[in-house]
Amino acid sequence: MTIKELNMKKLLLVFAILLGFTYMASAQTKLGEFKFETEAHNFGKIAIGKPVVHTFSFTNVGDEPIIISKVETTCGCTVPEFTSTPVKKGETGTIKVTLTPSGPALPFVKTITVTSNARTPNKVLIIKGVYVE
Repeated sequence: MTIKELNMKKLLLVFAILLGFTYMASAQTKLGEFKFETEAHNFGKIAIGKPVVHTFSFTNVGDEPIIISKVETTCGCTVPEFTSTPVKKGETGTIKVTLTPSGPALPFVKTITVTSNARTPNKVLIIKGVYVE
């Protein structure tokens, strides 16, 4: 091999490495991203034993579809329902939370953790209010 051939191989190798890094960097920026209308909801005063519902709406402002894998709540009195199909770029999805108040008449704050493939893989939503008899 001549020196010219070796230099050409080195140049091709450097180019291939740079191309690989560029591809990896662009792949990381193509994730979906949540944009919620609101990330917290205050029910105010709610009667113990009477279910209340709030729906959190979001838009995917990223490039790739968002797929929600699970939604967890902090207690059994809160039941989530969520968009189970992929939410494509520019489309909207929902996370509906039904709370059945139980226990003493006190203020409460509960969290709902959304797990997905979005740029922010764990998103926390908050519901709060006051249980009254």
